[in-house]
Amino acid sequence: MVQKNVTLSLDEDTYEKYKDFCKKNAVALSRSIEVFMEEKTKKVEK
Repeated sequence: MVQKNVTLSLDEDTYEKYKDFCKKNAVALSRSIEVFMEEKTKKVEK
């Protein structure tokens, strides 16, 4: 799979809380966003 770098504008507090959540739960931030996007697009395709 080819990786693509992207720039996002996010609420700072939300980003920091989610980043901390990922760190505490040993979750890769980028991969968790990718999984979220995959799940959302699969729902639309059905």
